[in-house]
Amino acid sequence: MTTQVPGQKDTGVYSATIKLFGSEPDPAFEDPDRMERLWGRNWGCDNDVGQIRAVLMHRPGSEFEVIDRSKTIEQTGGYGDIDAGWYWQSRDIPDLAELQAQHDGLADALRAEGAEVIYLDGVTGGRFKSVYTRDSCIAVPGGAIVTRLAPRMRQGEEQVVTRALAKAGAPILRTLQGRAMAEGGSFAWLNSKTAVIGRGIRQNDEGIAQIREVLAHVGVELLVVDLRGYDIHIDGHFLMIAEDLALVWAQGLPFTFLEKLKELGIRAIEMTDADNRWIVNGLAVRPRRVLMPHGISDATRATLEAEGVEIVTVPYDRVQMNGGGIHCSTSPLIRDSMT
Repeated sequence: MTTQVPGQKDTGVYSATIKLFGSEPDPAFEDPDRMERLWGRNWGCDNDVGQIRAVLMHRPGSEFEVIDRSKTIEQTGGYGDIDAGWYWQSRDIPDLAELQAQHDGLADALRAEGAEVIYLDGVTGGRFKSVYTRDSCIAVPGGAIVTRLAPRMRQGEEQVVTRALAKAGAPILRTLQGRAMAEGGSFAWLNSKTAVIGRGIRQNDEGIAQIREVLAHVGVELLVVDLRGYDIHIDGHFLMIAEDLALVWAQGLPFTFLEKLKELGIRAIEMTDADNRWIVNGLAVRPRRVLMPHGISDATRATLEAEGVEIVTVPYDRVQMNGGGIHCSTSPLIRDSMT
């Protein structure tokens, strides 16, 4: 007869229990039913055009007080402080009330389209680019990637975004680390198994590699296109509107990417010089329904409407003076899958 040492497991019983109640890797973490059961919602996106259900935004606030109108930069025609790291890209600086009114209008338009608006809280340190939540996280099947923002004035946004995602209950699948740099404005879904990222001054190879690693686990291929000169994001040139339709500023995209769109069965509607360039920085809220700022030309409107596209116009010119538009100001966290 053997005597079990107090606190020591009965090896036979313990092993039998662990064997009987074994590990269950399936279904995968991002399985929709599993997400609903364990995380309360089917978090993430596998496209840029499905019905939008939840979106991350930041209402402009006191962080804009850092802007000093005495600090002009002749080379840019705007304001900025290189030592402090902030910049404003226009000689015209709207009142905070104007920025808030336009941002509120965008949020109301999204709610009218069936989206829950989740706000950041606690933006500090003069980080007035935080209004552009697109850049600080990327939604993928099963949750989100928290990016690592490149310019000094945006570093630290990651913490606020992480808190907002955690409070909302969204899984964080990766936080970019090391010397990785990437921003969500240069990421786009082409279909449920193909995404694209624009490589340039704000996205380096290490950042792209870490995003690619996350996507590989859910069977998604990440294409890389090189941006021109000092372009920062692909969303200044490209917007998915439906599974088979995109709006493009062709002069800003590589020919090889335009050919890839054809290969994937995506028709590219090319903007013209008569269009306000900001219209490509819009947002599809469901297939063939898109939020856009003012400025679409009659010709481009007619072409899109002939494709069955509904355009909802949202005034956004004041917020655009800060360097980003409707697309930049919205980071979808949940969309209906198109598969």
